[in-house]
Amino acid sequence: MELYYSLSVLIVLASFFAYLNVRFLKLPSTIGVMVIAMAVSIFLVVFSKFLPNTLHRISNLIHGFDFTELLMGAMLNFLLFAGAIHINLKDLREQRAPVMVFSSVSVVISTFVVGTLVYFIPIADLNIPYIYCLLFGALISPTDPVAVLSILKEAKVRKSLETKIAGESLFNDGVAVVVFAVLLQLAQGASADLTPLNVVWLFIKEAGGGFLLGIILGVTASRALRKIDDYKVSVLITLSVVMGGYLIARALHISGPLTMVIAGIIIGNFKRRFIMSTVTKDYLDKFWELNDEILNAILFLFIGFYLLVIKNLNEYWFPGLACIVLVLFARFISIWIPTTFIPFKERFSRGTIKILVWGGLRGGVSIALALSINDGPYKDTIIAITYFVVVFSIIVQGLTIGKVAGKILEKS
Repeated sequence: MELYYSLSVLIVLASFFAYLNVRFLKLPSTIGVMVIAMAVSIFLVVFSKFLPNTLHRISNLIHGFDFTELLMGAMLNFLLFAGAIHINLKDLREQRAPVMVFSSVSVVISTFVVGTLVYFIPIADLNIPYIYCLLFGALISPTDPVAVLSILKEAKVRKSLETKIAGESLFNDGVAVVVFAVLLQLAQGASADLTPLNVVWLFIKEAGGGFLLGIILGVTASRALRKIDDYKVSVLITLSVVMGGYLIARALHISGPLTMVIAGIIIGNFKRRFIMSTVTKDYLDKFWELNDEILNAILFLFIGFYLLVIKNLNEYWFPGLACIVLVLFARFISIWIPTTFIPFKERFSRGTIKILVWGGLRGGVSIALALSINDGPYKDTIIAITYFVVVFSIIVQGLTIGKVAGKILEKS
């Protein structure tokens, strides 16, 4: 009952904020919900003396959720599948080289650039050990598929660019999670075999296993869908792929997000290649589109309200703003190096690199990874600066990526 009560409150608030956004702010839906939630959070903090019960209840509501488990263990699987099911496999194949490189090599480069800069450049005397700086670099480097896919719907960029950005965000979780897990074990002194050979095996098991399971689930579900033409059963089959697939991936200790991406792409492209009635296609698309919108609204509402539970946020203004600049610089380096030294089929212009840098949004995944760090002297600092980077990324970069891309493409 407690979980039902909490989810009910979040749904009611999300729907109310979404209405206010559509009625008055007219921002992209996810950004609008988050901005309103942040505004309400600031209002509650400023007037906490007059509204102590309200502030306490909302803070307890947010504290009551295990955000890492909620996002990484449940919501992310639905959101990734909903995004992947609309990816055109032909477009992805054309951009496979940059997508593979940006979702792997670029994540590692960015991790070390961010960690090194945060450690060696004095930022308001944070005094964080180098290994924790690298840990921050690992959690903030992958672009968030939830944030990217929801914003790209609103931004008008070239199809090839959209595929690069969306593809990278969908596939970089496997590398990011392995890098983060290894660094976390080192930072927390866990006894584990972290030799290069074992790290490579961990990556192969995590990413390769997720890839293989996604193919099995996607092909199996597609064959089942091919033999029927019933929208109700089709929706149930896709639901079972997401929910059952996650349980299998978790039991096998492989990448659940990558499993969902591969399965979603296979099933989504099955709809384009084989005969399926318009009614079934329409119901299937609308079902996952609605799931995507509802879960995004709840997620970004949660991010907005998380402002209430960050301790001593005022102390981190300067380091938070400084980290925004450092993360953007690291993003540029991680894109520029591969495009300079790897012979891709197409040449990357300066304008394209700028769009890829500005379009690399961070979101709830970074916050969830920060929250997964065990309690210690550096956890609050990492959560606070992560929050600054994520909020800037979603609001500033998210609202301007369309205009930035338009101006750059006009000049080229």
